[in-house]
Amino acid sequence: MMCAAEAGQRGRRVLLIDHAEHLAEKIRISGGGRCNFTNRRVGPEHYLSQNPHFVRSALSRYGSTDFIALVERYGIRYHERDHGQLFCDDSAQQIIDMLRAECDAGGVAWAMPTTVQSIARGEGDTGFVLDTARGRLRCDSLVVATGGLSIPKIGATPFGYRIAEQFGLPMVAPRPALVPLTLPPETLARFADLSGASLDVAAQCNGARFREALLVTHRGLSGPVVLQVSNYWQAQAYHDGEWEPVGIDLLPDLDAENWLLSHADGKALLANLLAEHLPRRFAHAWCALHGWERPLNRFSHTELRTVATTLANWQIVPSGTQGYAKAEVTLGGVDTRALSSKTMEATRCKGLFFVGEVMDVTGHLGGYNFQWAWSSGHAAGQFV
Repeated sequence: MMCAAEAGQRGRRVLLIDHAEHLAEKIRISGGGRCNFTNRRVGPEHYLSQNPHFVRSALSRYGSTDFIALVERYGIRYHERDHGQLFCDDSAQQIIDMLRAECDAGGVAWAMPTTVQSIARGEGDTGFVLDTARGRLRCDSLVVATGGLSIPKIGATPFGYRIAEQFGLPMVAPRPALVPLTLPPETLARFADLSGASLDVAAQCNGARFREALLVTHRGLSGPVVLQVSNYWQAQAYHDGEWEPVGIDLLPDLDAENWLLSHADGKALLANLLAEHLPRRFAHAWCALHGWERPLNRFSHTELRTVATTLANWQIVPSGTQGYAKAEVTLGGVDTRALSSKTMEATRCKGLFFVGEVMDVTGHLGGYNFQWAWSSGHAAGQFV
């Protein structure tokens, strides 16, 4: 819709084709129905890609301040939460209605719901011919804005990837992203009764560190901090070598070594001391996992330093993820090294453009992926 509106308002004749029956379901369900539509702190460092500088051009030409100005022009009230996240005060439907109104202002036509059966190059290898449920269509420019594989229950498909492959564009293998991590059975068995426990932690992997809430689930670990770090754990699939585990700092505001040593003569169980800063059930299960179910005065200072080190960097080796059904976005996609960072056009297929999540651009949790949709859509809309 962002791309269609921009192209239409430039005077281009635009048809927006969507196979779904309901418009912009991913917007509607986001942010608990209030849509985390952008973030005040958007920058290239908030995105993962095998071509990391690709996002700079589009973000610099249409950033979060531009989208916020559009939201304010429509009188949509919003508020800021932690880490610069912006949400509608009322409903995500307001963002959908705003984008629909922008399309109307550009005279955009709609074909919805409409499936596309095939796509081919036009005569003379220019333009495109689409066979659809509404008949044959011809166009000069074709924009693929089909998203990734996350949340299949609302219609996610690999259709965009198939189009890219048909026209010879390379792919970065898709993987679930911003997704809960699963744990091996032997670890899960120790945490069987802790489902629902929540902790404020810092998590790190593959050079990235985040500070947010962690949630223990019946299958492993979730919560914002785990979703964030899952992108970096998953991204290791694109490189050779052993995978680095996820490191969790359970007491990020505390010098654990000095604190533990100051209680070294105490008769309290280690777990009971940890329960001053961690949920009690979790503290006891964590100590049992490591075989540390004894009073503090029965630990040597060396052992307490080992406990402190483990508290500051608890090494978790996930067994996998909960997959696309629970993933918020998709890592990987159309290789951006085959696209123009200025226009989003395929460099070897004139007139073919890709925008949004279908590309190998994945943002952090917190409005960054929507901002990439707005920025990349705006960029392509200026050139189609």
